[in-house]
Amino acid sequence: MSTTFAAGPVRVRVPATSANLGPGFDALGLALGLYDDVAAEVTASGVTVSVTGEGAGDLPTDDGHLVVRAMRATFDALGGQPSGLAVECVNRIPQARGLGSSSAAIVAGVLLARALVADGERLDPAGVLRLAAQLEGHPDNVAPCLLGGFTVAWTEPAGARAVSLPVADGVRPTVLVPTERGLTASARAALPATVPHGDAALNAGRAALLVHALTAEPALLLPATVDRLHQDYRASSMSATAAVVGELREAGVAAVVSGAGPTVLALSELPKGFEAGTDWQVLRLPADVRGAQVRRGTLGHAERDPVAAGRKS
Repeated sequence: MSTTFAAGPVRVRVPATSANLGPGFDALGLALGLYDDVAAEVTASGVTVSVTGEGAGDLPTDDGHLVVRAMRATFDALGGQPSGLAVECVNRIPQARGLGSSSAAIVAGVLLARALVADGERLDPAGVLRLAAQLEGHPDNVAPCLLGGFTVAWTEPAGARAVSLPVADGVRPTVLVPTERGLTASARAALPATVPHGDAALNAGRAALLVHALTAEPALLLPATVDRLHQDYRASSMSATAAVVGELREAGVAAVVSGAGPTVLALSELPKGFEAGTDWQVLRLPADVRGAQVRRGTLGHAERDPVAAGRKS
């Protein structure tokens, strides 16, 4: 049976995310109020991709673009490929900084393709998460991007699963984004094959405490964000990040490496007079509570502004 495609364009807004949050390695994530806007429609032939904002001039503008690759995988899951595609990306999430830019692209691609197939809703929300996590390799960023809020994700034999929890009012996310980039693969390569039992036990307790701190008692965020599984092992490859995290924690701020870095995430207020330096951009971002949002139609004027959604320094 041939696939029937919906007429007209669709668009999606996807939030930035921060994974790990200290002790919750590969499991915990938080959606942040900084967004990429992506639109797509089926065309008669070929593939065109336009990119504005972050990654413009660097990202592929053909089938190699991650949004298109995710769309292709989703079309395959739904029964067939369209004759052509036109994709427009307005990117605000910094690339290769530990803020979930690749997960945002994957989630955008899966949701756009699903919306462009006439009966695409047979890929239910649980299936969307499983496919996005399969494409990304782990669910800790795709889960908050899809669901919004603070998420706990895990993987079963059938694939990824996740729950979204509300974020307490006292949580005050700020990201400190360096000019340098990082690579998740390199960050993972720095991790040892095994860790001491005591370190694993400590992280299990702190990750459990972090669920309580983020959802009910932000005063406990500093002890709840202690980590011994990944940040120290990666410190030598991102010394500036490690120094900022250390300085903020000494000042009583619940600061962690965002994802694989090198961005720093602070979950409580920065101290008065704190200066990160000229190589860092400081963005105060609310927690996003809605997750990815799909609409019919093209991107509007505001959506096409590469600095219009959420960026506040």
